[in-house]
Amino acid sequence: MTSDLAFECLLVSRDPSVVCTINRLLGNLSISTNVCLTASKAADHLSEGSTDLIVVDWDDDSAGFLNGIQRSGKWQKPIIVAVSSRDHPAPGVHFVVRKPVTEVSVAKSLKAAYSRMLHDYRRHARYALMSSVQATDENKRSVEVTITDIGDGGVGLSSRGELAIGDVLSFHLLLPGTHRPIYVEARIQWARNYGAAGCEYVRIPPVDLTILHDWLKSKTQIKKPLVEI
Repeated sequence: MTSDLAFECLLVSRDPSVVCTINRLLGNLSISTNVCLTASKAADHLSEGSTDLIVVDWDDDSAGFLNGIQRSGKWQKPIIVAVSSRDHPAPGVHFVVRKPVTEVSVAKSLKAAYSRMLHDYRRHARYALMSSVQATDENKRSVEVTITDIGDGGVGLSSRGELAIGDVLSFHLLLPGTHRPIYVEARIQWARNYGAAGCEYVRIPPVDLTILHDWLKSKTQIKKPLVEI
């Protein structure tokens, strides 16, 4: 992600026609592009920063390049689009653009990749909160907790009380700017000695889930595409 909150793509190709076509369509999606002529230079670029999308013009070095990405210690891997004469060039490729490239085929694959990046971003993004709530555990014990952050995949919280991995807490939470509290049941996935914990959702009623999704969507600040997705 760039400083102006645009997705960032690494385009690996030495073919001017491929670079020109894909770069133009990436611009339509408001995706920032870095072009590398070889897989080795692309690997160096990846080690220096974050990349959301990789478009690789498939050649003999591409499989090794992708294997390096899969073996990397980064927990969130980029979306991979391969430009290839084969339907399935290698494991780890999410989308394939068949050669010879056309604007229609490239646009279709890039829009699908964009939608997946947006989904992944929203799932992993966290938004800070400092909301105190009275939670209840499975034994009906009341626990005062502070919701420190929230996202599509779960919540972070802190408490002076004892929290154990696997505990399920239920609570009502009023999100800033919304008209009523939502009901959340969440399971503790990890806990620290100083009271911080991370939780995954167990259950949120459908109406409340809509409120949460709408609130999270309103917080998303990603640079908007110039074309309809």
